[in-house]
Amino acid sequence: MSLSAASVTRLDKAATDNGFDLERGRDGDWLVFDSSHASLRIWLTALGESLFLVALSRMDVFDALAPLGVRFSNPLPKEAAAARSVGDVPSLHRLLRRAFQLARALPDEPLKVFLEKTANMPRSTEAERLVVQRVGQEVFRDRLLDYWEGRCAITGLAVPELLRASHIKPWADCESDAERLDIFNGLLLAPHLDAAFDRGFITLGDDGEVLVAGALGRDARIVLGVERPLRIRALADGHRRYLPWHRQRVFKGVAS
Repeated sequence: MSLSAASVTRLDKAATDNGFDLERGRDGDWLVFDSSHASLRIWLTALGESLFLVALSRMDVFDALAPLGVRFSNPLPKEAAAARSVGDVPSLHRLLRRAFQLARALPDEPLKVFLEKTANMPRSTEAERLVVQRVGQEVFRDRLLDYWEGRCAITGLAVPELLRASHIKPWADCESDAERLDIFNGLLLAPHLDAAFDRGFITLGDDGEVLVAGALGRDARIVLGVERPLRIRALADGHRRYLPWHRQRVFKGVAS
């Protein structure tokens, strides 16, 4: 395969528009890019004018991109883990933007950022430890915004300023910073759902269904918008590791 000048232009624009701002030259007919804000290398090429290939250096990101592209198994760049194909330019942009977000969010990226930011911060006093905790919570929220694409995981509300980073297993109950910063130990929720989840009036089943506590009366359910069946948009196996803790320790239980 040989890239046309038009394909090179399209691929370069798709990469730089979606977070991959470091050009690394070419590997045969593949264009190579890194990001200054995410630990992921990508390789881009095209077959003709309507099939675009994206190879990635991380298998966890590749797996999470399954809904957005078809696995491509032909010979890949030597360092690439796997590749996906898409059939048009908008789909290419969508896949690359999601790859960038996932590369920033998936474990253990939030923990790495937290450790870098707090490496030289003192922890001798309670006040100092609270400052470190705030840094961790900010990193956690930023990465939840990436993972959930700036939208409430249940309602789809897309006003980032209103959304809350809700731990499934609370910060204080986690056994390590790895648990505290694990993106799967969190949900991005609209304020009313965050409060209801934090206080145990709602939880999630392993199938993603929103379960409502019997202690929440009908009028309150209507006001909160939980009187109708609700479901989380995308529940991963990583979330299922933490949800039993919330159901057993926080959730007030369904009506008997």
